[in-house]
Amino acid sequence: MPSLFIQRYLQNRIWIIYLLAFSILILSLLIGISIGTVKVPIIDILKIISAEMFGTGSVETVDPMHSNIVFSIRLPRVLLALLVGSSLAIAGASFQGLLRNPLADPYTLGMSSGASVGAVVTLFFNISLPFLGLFTLPVISIIGSLLTVFLVLTFARKVDRTMKVETIILTGIIFSSFLGSVISLMIALSGEELRQIIGWLLGSVSMRGWDYIFIVLPFFAAGTLILMFNSKELNGMSFGEEQARHIGISVQKRKYMVLIAGSTLTGAAVAVSGTIGFVGLVIPHFIRRIIGYDHQHVLPLSVISGGAFLVVADLISRTVISPSELPIGVITALIGAPIFAYILLKKRGE
Repeated sequence: MPSLFIQRYLQNRIWIIYLLAFSILILSLLIGISIGTVKVPIIDILKIISAEMFGTGSVETVDPMHSNIVFSIRLPRVLLALLVGSSLAIAGASFQGLLRNPLADPYTLGMSSGASVGAVVTLFFNISLPFLGLFTLPVISIIGSLLTVFLVLTFARKVDRTMKVETIILTGIIFSSFLGSVISLMIALSGEELRQIIGWLLGSVSMRGWDYIFIVLPFFAAGTLILMFNSKELNGMSFGEEQARHIGISVQKRKYMVLIAGSTLTGAAVAVSGTIGFVGLVIPHFIRRIIGYDHQHVLPLSVISGGAFLVVADLISRTVISPSELPIGVITALIGAPIFAYILLKKRGE
């Protein structure tokens, strides 16, 4: 009886956490759309979304200016922040599970820098690949992210045959520094592209529009589904590769699937929003503190919480010094860097 009671309590607790996470997400989306230079009542937002996206309801009582602001500017902005935050958070959660280290995320492993180099090269040379059109930027960013992962793992294997997690993370930081200098060189050589590149590198979801939603959405859906389908395998690999092999997990295959899916999510997110650090570090750490280490719950809750976090961070970035805006990457770094230091100190103490 006591074990049955505990099991039911844990199941109810998990569903309460999901409900709370969804509630926070919906609230952050509504507040993110509502607050700005022009405040839009939440009831008007619901009418506009219902009419424009679902073909139901009426907007006759809504100010036409509010309708234009919501549908053309703020709704795509908060949805893009949601997709980017969710992508980075689930990628970070999967890398931390795969490498069994809370310090692993797209930023520390060098993936964000690799994706940034791919995006900056695309902007610098104004590259447009045949048949890809708008998808040129995310595809090249994803290629940059994947190449960086391959180089980091290859270099780490040369340094340490056992591929210790600390070696992989240190190698990722080295590559991030090197790729950062490559980006700086391109900035120094750029002319008219300078403002666009610097503005993009600082991280922002401002004035992106619906096109950017359609660019990132297929990569987000594909990467997220692959990681979700590998959640049980991540649970197995979190105990070590040897133990995972003993219970029948194809470690090499699953490892590559997780790395490719995470790189796809990172590359697509960086392509549409620029470099936004620490989301993949902070959110999974926070989720694990609340719900434990089961990736069947850690991954979906990271998607929900990562999206809500970046929507709120974007809201702060555009209101804290209104009418000017701070880059969203500044807000996430101010929050994430102290947490990164705390995790590092705690891990060293352990």
